[in-house]
Amino acid sequence: METENLSLMSDSEKMFELAEQLRVLREQKEAAEQQLRELSAKIDETDYRLSELMAESETQNFTRGGVMFYLVTKTRASAVAGCKEDLFATLRREGYGELVTETVNANSLSSFVKEQIEENEDTLPGWLSGLVNVFEKTSVGVRKASK
Repeated sequence: METENLSLMSDSEKMFELAEQLRVLREQKEAAEQQLRELSAKIDETDYRLSELMAESETQNFTRGGVMFYLVTKTRASAVAGCKEDLFATLRREGYGELVTETVNANSLSSFVKEQIEENEDTLPGWLSGLVNVFEKTSVGVRKASK
């Protein structure tokens, strides 16, 4: 949308034009995200099949089209479901506590801070001051209209 065209429109025409642009952009984003998910799945499948074939043929690496392809083995680990706290305690006890980090979910923190502000006459409680950044972001929600 050109700036010149916007300046010639009424506010309601501008609003409807921008609403349509937002709807189209969100649809494009959703389609691109779906395409990215599908592409990632194809990459994972192709990577798996190629690595299996290379391992079976005992090929550590090869070059094709100016690109070297080589086998990489990575060890990955995660806590057993329901045993996260036991794992953390064991790591600390065994002297590996530096591996354990605490985190706070950003959405949960935002909800908590919003509640604290509401309960404190619309101001951030002093004990949170300097510890959290608070800002408001206004955006437009979009959903299908009910019939």
